[in-house]
Amino acid sequence: MPSYSLTHLADAALLRGLSTLVAQDRITTAELLAHLAEVDVRELYLPAAYPSLIDYCVRHLHWCEQAAYKRIRAARAVREFPALLPAIADGRLHLSAVVLLSSHLTPENADELMSAAAHRTKAEIEEKLAERFPRTERLGLVQAVGAPAPVKTSVLAQLSPGTVVPTHSEPAPTSSVAPVAQRRYELRVTVSAEVQAKLQHAQDLLSHQLPAGDVAQVLERALDSLIQKLEHRKYAATSQPRAARSSKGDRHIPASVRRAVLARDGEGCTFTSDAGHRCESTRFLEYDHVLPVARGGESTVANLRLRCRAHNQYAAERTYGAGFMRQKREEAKERSAERRRVKGCAEELKPYLKTLGFRAQEICRAAEHCATLAGASLEDRVRAACRMLSPVRPSPSIVATGVPQAQATAT
Repeated sequence: MPSYSLTHLADAALLRGLSTLVAQDRITTAELLAHLAEVDVRELYLPAAYPSLIDYCVRHLHWCEQAAYKRIRAARAVREFPALLPAIADGRLHLSAVVLLSSHLTPENADELMSAAAHRTKAEIEEKLAERFPRTERLGLVQAVGAPAPVKTSVLAQLSPGTVVPTHSEPAPTSSVAPVAQRRYELRVTVSAEVQAKLQHAQDLLSHQLPAGDVAQVLERALDSLIQKLEHRKYAATSQPRAARSSKGDRHIPASVRRAVLARDGEGCTFTSDAGHRCESTRFLEYDHVLPVARGGESTVANLRLRCRAHNQYAAERTYGAGFMRQKREEAKERSAERRRVKGCAEELKPYLKTLGFRAQEICRAAEHCATLAGASLEDRVRAACRMLSPVRPSPSIVATGVPQAQATAT
């Protein structure tokens, strides 16, 4: 076992040894970031049964959350700009410098920014970045007298699967949960005036049961009610299950099946690595078909399992291929964007078409058509909707002035 006592070393030898170790540490850091970047790209944390890279770094590599956060930011930066690696290895840039530069680097300015940040302290780099990339000043958060300042939540809680790592300039979260004693936690949260009004209303409604209006007890009752509602929606959890109904389709999962799978798997991802480690994620849980529906799989207890979204997608990529699943996700995004455009168009058309006597179903059909009219004004979309639904056309002044038909007639 090595001895860490250095009392026998002369001053000069001690300083030489320190310089050697610092140089080695810089080289090791550059190599570590290169490895971490490649693990990130290959998503090797998924077969190891971890839902995200941050989770892998904290729970498998046993880094603290802040150390993992900083190294992931740096690793993603060096993956995009490999010239950062020799600068780290020879000591021109430290880890904090890479993190600070990461959100500002482009192929055009990378060399210039790295040169300007070389051998600079963190404070000096922040000052130079503020000069080069000025930001709008933020007003301080206004709080009631005596309210505690917001405390940053854990990095692990922030970086859930699919979450983009935030830049250094983003504001800190306004809530935190920290242990203060055995089985006791302190919750700090900054809320809006609307939330405060809802809390006050809940305290008033519970005044007979909770005369003191203790916020912790109000919060516990509210969470009990919310959890019961969400578990019923997601897992069909109920104390009075009804008889099973016929399936509505190949992908429909009957309530009785959802309850049975939940009881068997527990509220956690069931993916297990080759080494026997089971994914510990309890977030973004989804029902996954062992044999996919597209290949004849049925929604039975034996053919269903709980998986977190990351491992559900990982299993799909292993079955159908990463390229195929990437295309499917892009198509899903496009369909979602199209639905939002149609919904927005329907909200714009609704006051005019409803006044003209059209029903909600007809308005939705007209919105699907008018959403494709890129660059058209509201008046043009209303006219197009009326031409599609009826030969009767609205008065041009009605749409131009933004006054519905009934109001225009009254005036």
